Amino acid sequence: MKIEGWRARWLVGFGYRLIQLWARTLRFELEDRGEVVPASKQHPFIFAVWHNRLLLLPSVFRRFLSPRHAAALISASGDGNLVAAFVERHGYGTIRGSTSRKGASALLRLADVFETGTHIVITPDGPRGPVYQIGQGVVFLAQKCNAEVVPGSVECSSCWRFKSWDRFILPRPFSTVRVILGVPLRIAATPTPKEFEHERLRLENALMSLTERK
Repeated sequence: MKIEGWRARWLVGFGYRLIQLWARTLRFELEDRGEVVPASKQHPFIFAVWHNRLLLLPSVFRRFLSPRHAAALISASGDGNLVAAFVERHGYGTIRGSTSRKGASALLRLADVFETGTHIVITPDGPRGPVYQIGQGVVFLAQKCNAEVVPGSVECSSCWRFKSWDRFILPRPFSTVRVILGVPLRIAATPTPKEFEHERLRLENALMSLTERK
């Protein structure tokens, strides 16, 4: 069902307040394996986090990675409208598109935004999966921007799992949320498809190495 107008605004406002209250019940811990937080104050990164862990990303950035601004790639679908409004309500930018819809133009706009010194956040297996499989877009973007990609994960001591394609994670109130930032990866130039696939798998394996709840 498509939600627009005042109903969409009400839903976004209600969801924003609910998540704010929800986050206050959680205990956040940071495991910064690549000293990303101090480096993030000097230059921007591309952050890659699995789609099923995106719910708390605005809270994570506000808590650990402010004050540098960030922008997220959000699906151009109808459902993406609500997600984009939710992210923007937190004060972060959004670029609309995906690997399947408005992909090329979205990557160009992301590159332009990155050049302004803004962090980029991508869920590389979204918006439709397959789950835990990185698409090509994040590799192309990193190469175009000559940027380091930070693999990240959000792990919960206790959570619910939705019956969605990605088994979306919702942390239970009063659980511990571990934010894991891996060592930044520099994506190499790839003259051949075989070399490109090698870099894609290298990033995918780095993300999976941080993923405890599969």
